Amino acid sequence: MNTKYIDLISQTYDFPQDEFTLKGDELKFHDIDLMGLVEKYGAPLKFTYLPKISENIGRAKKWFQDAIEKHEYKGTYNYCYCTKSSHFKHVLDEALKNNIHIETSSAFDIDIVNSLKEKGKITKDTYVICNGFKRDQYVSNIANLINGGHHNCIPIIDNYEEIALLTKEIDKDFKIGIRIASEEEPKFEFYTSRLGIGYKNIVPFYEDQIKNNDQVELKMLHFFINTGIRDNAYYWNELQKCLRVYTRLKKVCPSLDSLNIGGGFPIKNSLAFEYDYEYIIDEVINQIKLTCEEEDVPVPHIFTEFGSFTVGESGGAIYEVLYQKQQNDREKWNMINSSFITTLPDSWAISKRFIMLAINRWQDRYERVLLGGLTCDSDDYYNSEQHMNAIYLPKYEKNDPLYIGFFNTGAYQESIGGFGGLQHCLIPAPKHILIQKNDDGSLSTELFSEQQKSEDLLKILGYHGI
Repeated sequence: MNTKYIDLISQTYDFPQDEFTLKGDELKFHDIDLMGLVEKYGAPLKFTYLPKISENIGRAKKWFQDAIEKHEYKGTYNYCYCTKSSHFKHVLDEALKNNIHIETSSAFDIDIVNSLKEKGKITKDTYVICNGFKRDQYVSNIANLINGGHHNCIPIIDNYEEIALLTKEIDKDFKIGIRIASEEEPKFEFYTSRLGIGYKNIVPFYEDQIKNNDQVELKMLHFFINTGIRDNAYYWNELQKCLRVYTRLKKVCPSLDSLNIGGGFPIKNSLAFEYDYEYIIDEVINQIKLTCEEEDVPVPHIFTEFGSFTVGESGGAIYEVLYQKQQNDREKWNMINSSFITTLPDSWAISKRFIMLAINRWQDRYERVLLGGLTCDSDDYYNSEQHMNAIYLPKYEKNDPLYIGFFNTGAYQESIGGFGGLQHCLIPAPKHILIQKNDDGSLSTELFSEQQKSEDLLKILGYHGI
């Protein structure tokens, strides 16, 4: 009779997988000894496996290069990292090892760009694509970057006022892009994105504000789909509409030579995850080439902005199950020693699911449970896996600690949760570990941040004398 946790996972999914393996009855992730991390640093903890960042960048670059060669596509490919996914220095340092470019979204992002330039991590040839709604400080920071000689800084125009604001502060010729206000997926609560300029208004906008402005050169059309690049009718239809705008604009604007297909790739959120990255990229390149040939215009250089795809699969979180509460005849609550609201805010705010697996005790019998966090908020729970209507874990044993891991959590969680700040119910943020691969293939760990202490939170709250 197959009643062990390992039997459940093996029968439900194709297991082991590239990044998930077992050693005895303990889980390993990218060959990381997860129980070894717990023994050394304790739980709860978060970790970032830095080599995964370079691995994903390399995968995407190869897929695009293969498609470009297959279709004899005459444009180039440029990989940009969306800093908003994770602004941490260790993330940027790892990503920038791979000859990539940067996409920013707010004023303080430019301060990070300046710091990276000072340290030689990027140069004036690095593209800095500036998205977002631009008000005074953002405009000033972009202007200072361009005035300082960063010729590949390209602000993406989001509204009708921004060209005038930029022109007022930039004292030399500069390049710009225009963002298309794409139509949202039918299930959205609104029809058209609040970001960018409508499809029908882009050519008139160029004629009115850009064509006769000798200081400004339009180089890029920016196309962003909120749901990301997906193989469905909605995405392909929006891409075709974008390409029609690009070809119309190209015919009246010779300087236009780049298409930014923003909107990222999905990342693995289940052991049953399936997504044919190579096919999607091949078809994107094919569609762009076919449309440009039909309209008799040169194909554009391709830019992508991958945030979650770059950093998401590098992250993980480990918790200990502290206690089990039997609340009725059917529901058992496993209480973790942290909070989902504070450490994995996307699981609470947008019902996002991550890969969740037991770290140890894979040879034990399993049971159906719910997972609860430590806060007194009824929403602080995690109740189902992506492809299952419940969570199954090794049976709780008071004298045999159970540890669980959430994987591919590296994008947005620290930013949304407020790294280093107040946490809901003053539950402390866990320690954070960086994991790097040495030249000999071994792994090394480094403590990036300690678990928050009471005095850290009291200082923020103004209780300095306590």
